Amino acid sequence: MGGAVIYGPGFSGGDILVPASKSAAHRALICAALSGGRCAIDNIQESDDMLATLGALRALGAKVQCDPAAQSVLLDASGVGAVAGGTLDCLASGSTLRFLIPVAAALGGEFTFTGRDRLPQRPIGIYEDLLPAHGVRVETAGGLPLTISGRLRPGEYRLPGNVSSQFITGLLLALPLLEGESRIRLTSPLESAGYVDLTLSVLRDFGVTALPEADGWRVPGGQRFTARSYRVEGDWSQAAFFLSMAALDPQGNKVRIHGLKPDSVQGDRACVEQFEAFGLRTAWEGDALAAWNPQAHRPYGGLRGCKIDAAQIPDLVPALAVTAALAQGETVISGAARLRMKESDRLAAMEAALNALGGRARATADGLILTGVPALAGGKANGEKDHRVVMALAAAALRSTGMVRVTDPWSIRKSYPGFFEDFNRLGGNAHVVDVG
Repeated sequence: MGGAVIYGPGFSGGDILVPASKSAAHRALICAALSGGRCAIDNIQESDDMLATLGALRALGAKVQCDPAAQSVLLDASGVGAVAGGTLDCLASGSTLRFLIPVAAALGGEFTFTGRDRLPQRPIGIYEDLLPAHGVRVETAGGLPLTISGRLRPGEYRLPGNVSSQFITGLLLALPLLEGESRIRLTSPLESAGYVDLTLSVLRDFGVTALPEADGWRVPGGQRFTARSYRVEGDWSQAAFFLSMAALDPQGNKVRIHGLKPDSVQGDRACVEQFEAFGLRTAWEGDALAAWNPQAHRPYGGLRGCKIDAAQIPDLVPALAVTAALAQGETVISGAARLRMKESDRLAAMEAALNALGGRARATADGLILTGVPALAGGKANGEKDHRVVMALAAAALRSTGMVRVTDPWSIRKSYPGFFEDFNRLGGNAHVVDVG
């Protein structure tokens, strides 16, 4: 679809409920599908990425009933493992693809993986190297479609820790199904460790363990996933967009964010300390995270530039970059080279978008250098069909002298279909035009 979202001035703050963690939901649904029983998974938002995982699990033999109104999924896994083959359409979801390639290999059979948008070009070469050495044939002309056949064997799996953590999660989900013990060995330091911690946490919730070792994990074979009811926690990466709004609101209105787990192992929980480094204030008020800018009336909103190592928090970069563009001084974001292979080249996308709106941003090989301006001028920015780029730019309108027009508005359906409504509920000003 075409069109654009126009973000205008206006923001009053208030209470907002963030959607379920997409990362936790992918993992919970896959664990439920491997349980062999019936599982009720609550707090599931019907985003495009969730539809991708649910569709792929159906192809593996799961029976799935969705109740969008109740945001719940009833999954019957009794047929998983009995399907000899099929096609798994992962849509544009990298998590679906990278998690389920080794899972399908562990179940055995012949499966073809397909996808759309940038997904066919996103890296999967780690599996092309690992799986054939462990009994699985891999056929691809480069990227997708990719066909695997055979059954995965236990053993030692060596891979670098500075590639996407999704490869590690895929192995952690698959290896417990094998008859013998396996080991995952990292040949370089682990990045995005919070996502692996989340995987280990959800695995424990479903009765499966992986034992930490100095350079990876030992995964006992022959484990059984436990069928159970499960509620998915709120998404800290989505909370970052509202923290950016609280930081940039020139009136200093308070935002109270509900649905977050204070002791979550999600790595993106670090968004609190990252935004506090700019000058945002936060505090827990009951079950809500409250955020406000006590110096909003000062030049640059009293915000100051800082240095950010994004190696463990790459998904936060768009929201942090918008805030940095309006903070006094220079902000250097590093450790984010992997963002060049997301739904867009996010470093290039944020550089172009912020400069188009009157900011001063320069992309580097692994990050961004931003020199803050007191206000943006507004204008037109390209959303690059990237949900996080489109959502991050909502906060830019709060300190722009003109309207902010962003293309590809419906890319938000990938992770947060209700984002525009929630932004407007906080007194924001977003409306979609020229839908084609």
